[in-house]
Amino acid sequence: MSNKRYTDEFKAEAVKQVTVRGHTVADVAARLDVSAHSLYQWMKRFGIPPAERKVSDDQQAEIRRLKAELKRVSEERDIPKKGRNVLRQNVRVKYVFVREHQKTYSVRRLCKTLEIHPSGYYAWLHAPDSARAIEDRRLLGHVKQSWLESGSIYGYRKVWQDLRELGEVCGINRIHRLMHQEKLRSQTGYHRRPRSRSGPPSVHAPNHLQRQFAPAEPNRIWVTDITYIRTHEGWLYLAAVLDLFSRQVIGWSMGARMDKELALNALVMAVWRRQPKQTVMVHSDQGSQFSSYDWQDFLKAHNLQQSMSRRGNCHDNAVAESFFQLLKRERIRRKSYETREQAKRDIFDYIEMFYNPKRRHGFSNQLSPANYEKQYFQRLSSV
Repeated sequence: MSNKRYTDEFKAEAVKQVTVRGHTVADVAARLDVSAHSLYQWMKRFGIPPAERKVSDDQQAEIRRLKAELKRVSEERDIPKKGRNVLRQNVRVKYVFVREHQKTYSVRRLCKTLEIHPSGYYAWLHAPDSARAIEDRRLLGHVKQSWLESGSIYGYRKVWQDLRELGEVCGINRIHRLMHQEKLRSQTGYHRRPRSRSGPPSVHAPNHLQRQFAPAEPNRIWVTDITYIRTHEGWLYLAAVLDLFSRQVIGWSMGARMDKELALNALVMAVWRRQPKQTVMVHSDQGSQFSSYDWQDFLKAHNLQQSMSRRGNCHDNAVAESFFQLLKRERIRRKSYETREQAKRDIFDYIEMFYNPKRRHGFSNQLSPANYEKQYFQRLSSV
């Protein structure tokens, strides 16, 4: 049977061959090359008087109109429910919403509900990304690389500094927007256990530092302190020595006991690395490790001047406390260490592979501690 389309006039005359002339349905269907099913359908419509057929057609038309109206009302009710957040977004976000739902609703209905023009949507569909969007996507690759290399701790300011070093010309607010869209943020928040302030006050050495945290050159003031790291084996203790000029960690030591050897080993590393020619002030709190005879003898033997914070006053040793807070916030609280050796490897990686050579520091004009000192010596040699 050929695939044909028939006019209403043809259908009416075919029906008359059965109803008026008395031919069988099978005979008429065979002669007209149509199916018997189609002929029966035509008879239901055209086999009734014209007046009754008109009433039936009008009823069918009204039913179709009501169905279309119901569909329109339902779509206008459901589309805002699915896109209530999209209604407040920019045009590009609305275009994306239309593209995602055009198989469920008509494009024109979606555009009308979202108050956009269909022609604009179709134009965007053929060229969805503007030049700025393409540039944003390229920049985002550099942003993610910088953020991942920092151990997922950099905020938008330090990422912006990294991109400037790469030669990218972009505004800091643009980097903030891209990171906010991708939910990339700096590592924040770490609460340390408060120290006990009980006991009578005692002073083993005066406070020569007096919160003068910005010396003019390296190897003038060092600060030192001890902190603890939790592992499944037990506590791991870290002693660190920092040069206040650049905030660089110049000496460190780790062990299972918080004793004087731990503090001395960190100071030995600092002296071995720096080989200071002039007197260096070494500032610490009043812990027993820093008030031992061995500690004081070592300071005297290497031309180091002892300085101590007031008892229970953490502000006097704020730089060392700040470094430990960074270490725990940016690395330790994100990990769970099975053994002390595992923790040692990770802390070494943070100090020597990231913090000293790469991590940007606000005090050092967004340079890493090592680069800040290198820049200082380059200026000194050029004078």
